[in-house]
Amino acid sequence: MSKIEINKLTNANVYMNGTNLLGRAEEVQLPQIKHKMAEHKALGMVGSAEFFAGIDKLECKIKWNALYPNVLRTCANPFLATMIQVRANLETYNGAGRIKEVPATAFLIGTFKEFPLGTIKPHENAEYETTMSVTYAKLIVDKQEIFEIDVLQNIYKVGMVDMLATFKKNVGA
Repeated sequence: MSKIEINKLTNANVYMNGTNLLGRAEEVQLPQIKHKMAEHKALGMVGSAEFFAGIDKLECKIKWNALYPNVLRTCANPFLATMIQVRANLETYNGAGRIKEVPATAFLIGTFKEFPLGTIKPHENAEYETTMSVTYAKLIVDKQEIFEIDVLQNIYKVGMVDMLATFKKNVGA
Protein backbone atom coordinates (compact mmCIF):
# COMPACT_ATOMS: atom_id res chain seq x y z
CA MET A 1 0.00 0.00 0.00
CA SER A 2 1.38 3.43 -0.91
CA LYS A 3 1.70 6.07 1.72
CA ILE A 4 0.26 9.38 0.56
CA GLU A 5 1.99 12.53 1.76
CA ILE A 6 0.71 15.97 0.86
CA ASN A 7 2.72 19.18 1.03
CA LYS A 8 0.95 22.44 1.91
CA LEU A 9 2.38 25.94 1.71
CA THR A 10 -0.22 28.45 2.83
CA ASN A 11 1.59 31.44 4.30
CA ALA A 12 4.84 33.37 4.05
CA ASN A 13 6.66 36.52 5.05
CA VAL A 14 8.46 39.03 2.83
CA TYR A 15 11.76 40.75 3.55
CA MET A 16 13.04 43.68 1.48
CA ASN A 17 16.77 44.42 1.72
CA GLY A 18 16.79 42.56 5.04
CA THR A 19 13.83 44.47 6.51
CA ASN A 20 11.04 42.28 7.88
CA LEU A 21 7.71 43.25 6.27
CA LEU A 22 5.52 40.88 8.27
CA GLY A 23 1.83 41.52 7.63
CA ARG A 24 2.37 44.08 4.84
CA ALA A 25 2.32 41.94 1.70
CA GLU A 26 -1.04 40.46 0.77
CA GLU A 27 0.20 38.28 -2.09
CA VAL A 28 3.50 37.37 -3.76
CA GLN A 29 3.77 35.97 -7.26
CA LEU A 30 7.26 34.51 -7.53
CA PRO A 31 8.96 34.29 -10.94
CA GLN A 32 7.93 31.54 -13.29
CA ILE A 33 10.99 29.82 -14.73
CA LYS A 34 10.25 29.59 -18.43
CA HIS A 35 12.73 27.88 -20.73
CA LYS A 36 13.12 29.42 -24.16
CA MET A 37 12.97 26.70 -26.75
CA ALA A 38 14.37 26.86 -30.29
CA GLU A 39 12.58 24.87 -32.95
CA HIS A 40 14.60 22.51 -35.13
CA LYS A 41 13.29 21.06 -38.36
CA ALA A 42 15.19 19.52 -41.21
CA LEU A 43 14.77 17.51 -44.36
CA GLY A 44 14.30 13.85 -43.62
CA MET A 45 12.74 14.42 -40.18
CA VAL A 46 9.16 13.27 -39.76
CA GLY A 47 8.48 16.25 -37.53
CA SER A 48 10.10 19.12 -35.70
CA ALA A 49 11.58 19.29 -32.21
CA GLU A 50 12.35 22.01 -29.70
CA PHE A 51 15.57 22.35 -27.69
CA PHE A 52 16.67 24.54 -24.78
CA ALA A 53 17.90 27.96 -25.90
CA GLY A 54 17.97 29.98 -22.65
CA ILE A 55 15.72 31.34 -19.94
CA ASP A 56 12.99 33.89 -20.52
CA LYS A 57 12.92 37.07 -18.43
CA LEU A 58 11.96 36.62 -14.78
CA GLU A 59 9.36 38.73 -13.02
CA CYS A 60 7.98 38.97 -9.47
CA LYS A 61 4.78 40.72 -8.38
CA ILE A 62 3.96 41.74 -4.84
CA LYS A 63 0.55 43.02 -3.80
CA TRP A 64 0.80 45.22 -0.70
CA ASN A 65 -2.17 45.62 1.64
CA ALA A 66 -1.59 49.34 2.29
CA LEU A 67 0.57 52.30 1.34
CA TYR A 68 4.05 51.90 2.86
CA PRO A 69 6.24 54.91 1.95
CA ASN A 70 9.54 53.11 2.65
CA VAL A 71 8.53 50.24 0.35
CA LEU A 72 7.39 52.56 -2.44
CA ARG A 73 10.57 54.67 -2.16
CA THR A 74 12.58 51.51 -2.80
CA CYS A 75 10.30 50.49 -5.68
CA ALA A 76 10.48 53.95 -7.28
CA ASN A 77 14.24 53.73 -7.94
CA PRO A 78 14.82 51.81 -11.21
CA PHE A 79 18.62 52.07 -10.84
CA LEU A 80 18.99 50.28 -7.51
CA ALA A 81 18.82 46.50 -7.21
CA THR A 82 16.59 45.26 -4.40
CA MET A 83 16.90 41.99 -2.50
CA ILE A 84 13.63 40.22 -1.76
CA GLN A 85 13.38 37.15 0.45
CA VAL A 86 10.15 35.19 0.78
CA ARG A 87 10.23 32.80 3.73
CA ALA A 88 7.54 30.14 4.10
CA ASN A 89 6.71 27.10 6.22
CA LEU A 90 6.21 23.95 4.11
CA GLU A 91 4.01 21.46 5.94
CA THR A 92 3.71 17.74 5.12
CA TYR A 93 0.56 15.79 6.02
CA ASN A 94 -0.46 12.14 5.86
CA GLY A 95 -3.31 10.12 7.38
CA ALA A 96 -2.00 10.80 10.88
CA GLY A 97 -2.03 14.59 10.39
CA ARG A 98 0.88 17.01 10.08
CA ILE A 99 4.10 15.02 10.20
CA LYS A 100 6.73 17.58 9.21
CA GLU A 101 7.44 21.30 8.82
CA VAL A 102 10.46 22.63 6.92
CA PRO A 103 11.55 26.08 5.74
CA ALA A 104 11.11 27.06 2.08
CA THR A 105 12.89 30.28 1.09
CA ALA A 106 13.02 32.13 -2.22
CA PHE A 107 15.78 34.70 -2.74
CA LEU A 108 15.37 37.32 -5.47
CA ILE A 109 17.40 40.28 -6.70
CA GLY A 110 16.10 42.73 -9.26
CA THR A 111 14.81 46.19 -9.98
CA PHE A 112 11.24 47.36 -9.79
CA LYS A 113 9.70 48.31 -13.10
CA GLU A 114 6.20 49.14 -11.87
CA PHE A 115 5.03 50.72 -8.66
CA PRO A 116 1.49 51.89 -8.01
CA LEU A 117 -0.19 54.98 -6.80
CA GLY A 118 -2.91 52.58 -5.68
CA THR A 119 -6.42 51.45 -6.44
CA ILE A 120 -8.83 53.02 -4.00
CA LYS A 121 -12.44 51.87 -3.55
CA PRO A 122 -15.01 52.96 -0.98
CA HIS A 123 -14.98 50.90 2.22
CA GLU A 124 -12.17 48.60 1.00
CA ASN A 125 -8.43 48.48 1.54
CA ALA A 126 -6.47 50.21 -1.20
CA GLU A 127 -4.42 47.89 -3.42
CA TYR A 128 -0.78 48.44 -4.33
CA GLU A 129 0.93 45.96 -6.67
CA THR A 130 4.62 46.27 -7.55
CA THR A 131 6.38 44.45 -10.39
CA MET A 132 10.06 43.54 -10.22
CA SER A 133 12.35 42.55 -13.09
CA VAL A 134 14.38 39.70 -11.54
CA THR A 135 18.00 38.96 -12.45
CA TYR A 136 18.71 36.48 -9.64
CA ALA A 137 16.50 33.75 -8.19
CA LYS A 138 17.23 30.92 -5.80
CA LEU A 139 14.95 28.45 -4.02
CA ILE A 140 15.98 26.48 -0.94
CA VAL A 141 13.67 23.90 0.68
CA ASP A 142 14.70 22.16 3.91
CA LYS A 143 18.34 23.34 3.49
CA GLN A 144 18.49 21.82 -0.02
CA GLU A 145 19.08 24.07 -3.00
CA ILE A 146 16.41 23.40 -5.62
CA PHE A 147 17.73 25.84 -8.23
CA GLU A 148 19.78 29.01 -8.67
CA ILE A 149 19.64 31.37 -11.64
CA ASP A 150 21.76 34.49 -12.06
CA VAL A 151 21.34 35.89 -15.57
CA LEU A 152 24.07 38.52 -15.09
CA GLN A 153 26.64 35.97 -13.87
CA ASN A 154 25.58 33.22 -16.33
CA ILE A 155 24.62 30.82 -13.53
CA TYR A 156 21.96 28.15 -13.90
CA LYS A 157 22.12 25.38 -11.30
CA VAL A 158 19.60 22.67 -10.57
CA GLY A 159 20.22 20.87 -7.29
CA MET A 160 23.81 22.22 -7.15
CA VAL A 161 24.59 20.89 -10.66
CA ASP A 162 25.83 23.61 -13.04
CA MET A 163 23.66 23.28 -16.15
CA LEU A 164 25.99 25.62 -18.07
CA ALA A 165 29.40 24.14 -17.06
CA THR A 166 30.22 22.65 -20.47
CA PHE A 167 28.84 25.67 -22.34
CA LYS A 168 30.96 28.08 -20.24
CA LYS A 169 34.06 25.92 -20.78
CA ASN A 170 33.42 25.75 -24.53
CA VAL A 171 33.04 29.53 -24.91
CA GLY A 172 35.92 30.36 -22.56
CA ALA A 173 33.82 31.98 -19.86
